[in-house]
Amino acid sequence: MPDPAMRVAVGQFHELTDEKLRFAAQIGVTGIQMNNPTLPGDTHWEEADIRRLVEKVEAAGLVFEAIENVPTHFYDKAMLGLPGRDEQIENYCRTLRAVGRAGVPILGLHFMPNSVWRTDRRAPGRGGAGNTRFEMAKVDGTTKAEWRRFMPTTLGRAESMPLFDTAEGVVSAEAMWANYTYFMDAVLPVAEEAGVRIALHPDDPPVPMLGGVARIFKDPADFKRAHARYADSPSWGLDLCLGCCSEMPGGAANVREMITYFGPKGRIFYVHFRDVQGTVPDFIECFIGEGNFDPGEVMALLRRSGFTGFLLDDHVPHMDDDTDWNHRGRAHAIGYMQGLLRMAERAA
Repeated sequence: MPDPAMRVAVGQFHELTDEKLRFAAQIGVTGIQMNNPTLPGDTHWEEADIRRLVEKVEAAGLVFEAIENVPTHFYDKAMLGLPGRDEQIENYCRTLRAVGRAGVPILGLHFMPNSVWRTDRRAPGRGGAGNTRFEMAKVDGTTKAEWRRFMPTTLGRAESMPLFDTAEGVVSAEAMWANYTYFMDAVLPVAEEAGVRIALHPDDPPVPMLGGVARIFKDPADFKRAHARYADSPSWGLDLCLGCCSEMPGGAANVREMITYFGPKGRIFYVHFRDVQGTVPDFIECFIGEGNFDPGEVMALLRRSGFTGFLLDDHVPHMDDDTDWNHRGRAHAIGYMQGLLRMAERAA
């Protein structure tokens, strides 16, 4: 079982290799998270396949903390309210039960049918490191055929991300909210029964609409609205991506608001500890400590809020001679978090 105190994990990969497990042990973390693991199944996952991952992690002396995201095609019709969504929801519930029976306590969820968007994937950062950047001005005025190049595969394994349309050409915020509540009304009771907590990730980038699809988790008020509906469910909570909150208009103020509102309620299940410079409509990802928020203040705020989940490296700059998974950038982020956490513990 996960440690009840704040801790650091390694994640954001979809293949569980011996090298990743050794990296985790060598860098001194206690747990593993996987993002959209490569598993059999075109519509859902089975318990036995998930359990093999859990057993491999535990055999390495680590804890399997969470799975973040299932393949988007498992529930894209549910997100968009299209025919076939009920079958997808039924299969999502099958996955939820399998995740719970396999011993994984958290399943991360995003509600972005057309994924994370970036307009530059190697924007120059500190010392020439490669960062991702989003500029809405580069999206405005582009054609549908050009949209696909803005959608990197940062949600897990590479998928063919479709572009969605209704007869009117857009999916409105009202429609997306209706789709979200229809989906959650069906899956939350199953999650509760299975002992699984569903961790909602913010929209990235947090803008009103991209590619003809509205984004409904783009500011703190959106999360408060969802919480008001599902406050009675212990399975509703957040994968609090600090970077996404920092991207929102207002920057660091959103990070503080999300922590102080949801932390004491026990609704922050885990944290992506990353930051950006700037906010929408134009921001660039960066190393921890050079972005919008003060990482020491935020770590202390998380502790004071009562947060007892795990902290995770997320998007990191690509350093010279780094791997595709960015071992060097992740080692920097993880070491930074470990130092901040130790200081927060001593200051308490």
